[in-house]
Amino acid sequence: MPAIKVRDGESFERAFKRFTKQCEKAGLMSDIKKHQHFEKPSERKKRKLNAAKRKMRKLQMMMNH
Repeated sequence: MPAIKVRDGESFERAFKRFTKQCEKAGLMSDIKKHQHFEKPSERKKRKLNAAKRKMRKLQMMMNH
């Protein structure tokens, strides 16, 4: 579970933003979204295939530059 310590003089909004960013890095947000509704196996396969395509395209762009 991500936790942050509020710094001296730090506003609530700033601390909340840091906490939210830490939750995203820990993968909590994607995990919550993943469990909000049932995903059919065909949808899961399609999503993973699209993610792999994006990753390969990104790697190719990095190799070309």
